[in-house]
Amino acid sequence: MPGSDFLLTTWQGGGNVPPELGLARRLIGAGHQVRVLSEPTVEPDALAVGCAFTPWPTAPSIAAIDRDTAVIKDWRVRNPVGLVRRMGSEVIFGPADRFAHDVLHVLERHPADALLMDVAQFGALIGAERSGLPTVGLLPSIYGRPTRGHPVMGSGWLPSHRAIGRARDTVMPYLLNRLVGMGRPRLNIVRDELNLPPLTDVFDLWDRCERLLVLTSPSFDPPPAGVPANVRYVGPICDDPAWVEPWTPPWPLAARPFVLVAMSSTYQAHDGLLRRIVAALDGTEVSALVTLGPGLHAGEVAGTSNVAVATSAPHAELLSQASLVVTHAGHGSVIKALAAGVPMVCMPHGRDQGDNAARVVAAGAGVRVSRRAGEPAIRAAIGRVLAQPSYRAAARRLAEAFAFEAQTRPNAVAEVEVVLSR
Repeated sequence: MPGSDFLLTTWQGGGNVPPELGLARRLIGAGHQVRVLSEPTVEPDALAVGCAFTPWPTAPSIAAIDRDTAVIKDWRVRNPVGLVRRMGSEVIFGPADRFAHDVLHVLERHPADALLMDVAQFGALIGAERSGLPTVGLLPSIYGRPTRGHPVMGSGWLPSHRAIGRARDTVMPYLLNRLVGMGRPRLNIVRDELNLPPLTDVFDLWDRCERLLVLTSPSFDPPPAGVPANVRYVGPICDDPAWVEPWTPPWPLAARPFVLVAMSSTYQAHDGLLRRIVAALDGTEVSALVTLGPGLHAGEVAGTSNVAVATSAPHAELLSQASLVVTHAGHGSVIKALAAGVPMVCMPHGRDQGDNAARVVAAGAGVRVSRRAGEPAIRAAIGRVLAQPSYRAAARRLAEAFAFEAQTRPNAVAEVEVVLSR
């Protein structure tokens, strides 16, 4: 139904924004209109892809890009349980009423035909349900719902066939559900205010979306058994962020193996790691580019004769010439590299990065190295992946699988338009 109006709600989590705005750009290209409801740091990117923009009227901004203003400084947190609780109280459950009422308030001012919603925002999902509009949930990473028999997100584990692994994957989803479920009373207070029935499970909000689109490949992240009927794996959206600028290499890229170093777009205390990576690459028989992203300041990491440093560069374009990517293993960086058939050295910091790194290693498309590794270990890992053709062959197999899926499976726009047609 060309000409439909969408409201897209999201937050500044770094890697979630480019694929969600990439979907918005594709919907606009198909003749629809999209308004983004998010925090102010998202506005330039939203306008750049052709969306209208409205900031949250009362809900809090995460402000995750800048280390000084970020609400949740997860690089300082040593206790994962404490991090989940703080995220719940300050971002997800505590201000749920503000997110819900903001959605309804903006819909009064800017009516929409359907909603696109980052499913991490449970309060906004309550507002969507109260509006009665068709709702499409967006999960711009691997499937993250705690599911019996499947490793929990953030663990860095893969499904296990051993008895101890199966027991782990039975107990841990239960415990995580219990932890997340501590926010259910707060959500039910908000629902009661809006004359909605109470939840028996926090993730029932995901089930009430007409579609929940997982923006990744099932070849990379095989779906767990028994996913709800509304879940669709629609493939990755590999757009570069709108803030990326052109970059001119100071040497011919084809002269030596080209290594792209791509870390987080939000600050994760990774400046020291980047300096160790530069030192590991210095003087080797490669050319390399380190992109800082908006989370770091120019000058915090210095280049060398064979290692260039830039604030940003078009990764999607450069990957066609890359021999290797060194990355924190955020979903966007990993998927872009695999889609281009480029192997990786993964150095995860946290969040979903260990899970993505585990999938890369399991596929044979790269290696995992501790983010605390010294220069010799980093240099050895880079040399190993560059020297062994099996890593690139495995990455290319995944690239072929992604391409096949793109030709044979419904994409995100098609699934959204199915919801509209109903």
